[in-house]
Amino acid sequence: MNWMGNLQQLGRSLMLSTITIPVAAILLRLGTLPWQDVHMSRVGEIMLFFGNTIFTYLPVIFAVGVALGLTEGAGIAGMSALIGQIMFNQAIRHYLGDEFHLGIPGGILIGLIAAIIYHRVKHIQLPEYIQFFGGPRMVPLLMGFSILVLTLIVIQIGPYLEYFMQTLSTAILGLGGFGTFVYGVIHRLLVPSGLHHVFNNLFWFQLGAYEKPSGEMIFGDLPRFFAGDPKAGIYMAGLYPIMMFALPAIAMAIIHEAREDLKPKIRITFLTAALASFLTGVTEPIEFAFLFVAPYLFIVHAILSGLSMWIAYYLDIHHGFSYSAGAIDFIINYHLSHNGWMLIPIGLAYFFVYYFLFRWAIRKFRIPTPGREEGSQLEEWAGDIPYRSPLILQALGGKNNIKKIEACITRLRLTLNNDKLMDTAALKHLGAAGVIRLGGGNVQVVFGTYSELIREEIKKVLMKDIQRVLFSAPMQGRMMPLEEVPDQIFAGKLVGNGVAFMPDKGELVAPVAGKIIILYPSLHAVGIQTDEGLEVLLHIGIDTSQLQGKWFTAHIKEGDYVEAGQLLIRFNLHKVKQNCKSLATPMIITNVDKVKSWSFAPFKTVKKGQASVMSVVLKDATGGGNTFG
Repeated sequence: MNWMGNLQQLGRSLMLSTITIPVAAILLRLGTLPWQDVHMSRVGEIMLFFGNTIFTYLPVIFAVGVALGLTEGAGIAGMSALIGQIMFNQAIRHYLGDEFHLGIPGGILIGLIAAIIYHRVKHIQLPEYIQFFGGPRMVPLLMGFSILVLTLIVIQIGPYLEYFMQTLSTAILGLGGFGTFVYGVIHRLLVPSGLHHVFNNLFWFQLGAYEKPSGEMIFGDLPRFFAGDPKAGIYMAGLYPIMMFALPAIAMAIIHEAREDLKPKIRITFLTAALASFLTGVTEPIEFAFLFVAPYLFIVHAILSGLSMWIAYYLDIHHGFSYSAGAIDFIINYHLSHNGWMLIPIGLAYFFVYYFLFRWAIRKFRIPTPGREEGSQLEEWAGDIPYRSPLILQALGGKNNIKKIEACITRLRLTLNNDKLMDTAALKHLGAAGVIRLGGGNVQVVFGTYSELIREEIKKVLMKDIQRVLFSAPMQGRMMPLEEVPDQIFAGKLVGNGVAFMPDKGELVAPVAGKIIILYPSLHAVGIQTDEGLEVLLHIGIDTSQLQGKWFTAHIKEGDYVEAGQLLIRFNLHKVKQNCKSLATPMIITNVDKVKSWSFAPFKTVKKGQASVMSVVLKDATGGGNTFG
């Protein structure tokens, strides 16, 4: 059993429920405004009632959300979780009274039970005369029996469980500022894996208890904060200086340490990321820019995050949020805070500490953050998502390698048949800020806030029954538009369409599988016919035919069948460069009449054999004969 993969899926399903809390926060804020008009005052009362209702039914929301999240939206699992939560709540209230609550953890447990039952029975077939109750329709029935067993257990151990939770809560809260420091460090260290959603659940939805004036018991730092508990907010307040100030400071440091020629693009990318962190608390696009190239710096970042939590606790600051510690939540929920204004000067101090620390570290240790060397383009290519998604799919190992694909706010969450088929370099080439392997084929690929759109486009590709040919890089070097080749025939696409490469190593490999249908006597060019009938011309350099094969060595002959990545020609890079017009090497499809549409990866540095540099969709009709001759 792969626990990391299972926790990854649970973390995503928890986000499905958590996303409803901002709705409650906005309604509560609007409901508490001092409306002067009588009718608007009544509307305000209703909004206040609606906001409180969402918090009251959070256990039910989490039960349904977890069930749906772990079953890819299976409605019968969600309905079974809803029925189970209602039955469980009523039974516990009847036999143990209103004093005992499992709250949101109880809802998560019931959602898990519904999801497990669904996956166990969804393929079961019964005899035809009772098949109506077979497969997924068995879930509600088995859920009823499961809740019966769970209720009997909880009735017996309820008092002991309640004592344990109170003892644990008292012990953690008794740690005071040091406890908030430890929480802050662990929370930040878990962010790259996405498991912080699971970790946060204890602190935000179970830790501490508060009795409202109505007598209702509220549990967890987050619900207690919105219920008006003056002691709540200690496990959220210290995150504001990090999200609103520290992470934007890192973005500014990366911008100012970028090379001058790359600085304009880096500025656009990271100012967008800084604004997203400041307003909404989405930090992964910035954190992944240095996590993999300087993990020790991420550890320092985690310790400083914990220190921010401790400082906020020491200064008796209580503030909370409905989604994340961004400026929007800071403003909306400020009326419920205590000493919330003090987070601003703390944040400004953190801004300068982070800014100068990261500029010094990037320069001192020559950290290859984006803009210093070839790095992730992050979100600057959002408009190209429909065109790049087939290339991303190829970099993930292709259609047949995908078992499951989901997305949360900033990352794709995948289960692959074989994660070794994944081309990490290609994914980063296509905009991924980072790739995390959790074992058992479970992988996360961070694409920033466009991850959900990428997932939808990939799902469209998976569903379409179209013929697509995917190309790898035929050489190591810089990928460039065909229009930049210093030759009018190639640049004008008179021979065909495609891309070109400026090599920095003297090797040419096959970009696709196919048959060698022509090898020029001068060995400077080779033609491949793919299984789909595409004719691909690879032409090493410009005006290299005059070299008559000098400094070229062929490793194939006409009629050979080659696989993608197989060595075709080796050449002396320096000698050829000195004796030709340009080393620009076109990779073109000459029978363009067979191609319906084209997709290209970003034009930057690629490795030899790197997947996902070009993709074409074929027309339904077949093309003509050999176009090389």
